Amino acid sequence: MEANADSTLQAWQAQLDQVRARRLACGGGQAGLATRQQIHGMSGLEVMTALLDGKLPHPYMADTFDCELVELGDGSATFQATPQLKHYNPLGSVHGGWYATLLDFALGCAVQTKLPPGRGYTTSQINVHIVRAAGVNTGPLRCIGTALHVGRQVGTSEARIVGPDGRLYAHGSTTCAIFEAP
Repeated sequence: MEANADSTLQAWQAQLDQVRARRLACGGGQAGLATRQQIHGMSGLEVMTALLDGKLPHPYMADTFDCELVELGDGSATFQATPQLKHYNPLGSVHGGWYATLLDFALGCAVQTKLPPGRGYTTSQINVHIVRAAGVNTGPLRCIGTALHVGRQVGTSEARIVGPDGRLYAHGSTTCAIFEAP
């Protein structure tokens, strides 16, 4: 790995450590579900920011998947995950579902950051393109999602899974159904 990739990897690890420390300091160290009362009146970006800051519990799936939300913006969400042996298929490579799940995290949350209060979403279609194999020796990868369109009923986004050296591992897109939150 070249020097630039090494410095990027160090920056990623430092950011991940900061996110986890901030979440623990706010009492958000445990997985759980946010209550309707906790998120009432919040925009999607406000909900996602509260998750990132540890003010709301992180989803159970993040623990199951060993994935962490590390950055947010208006229309963007970035997650970090490291492929592990438990993510391998019987053929000895990272299962395609690992890529799809990581992409789904970033794709959906990018759309969520654009939602006004009282609106929710669900993935209705996801497209996954794996272009490079990842494995236990790959190290951390980042998935960067960007919202392309978020309207009253439909949202779309795209995402890329990249290594610290900038190499592309997978990319994808999604269509989300947007609805009035219960």
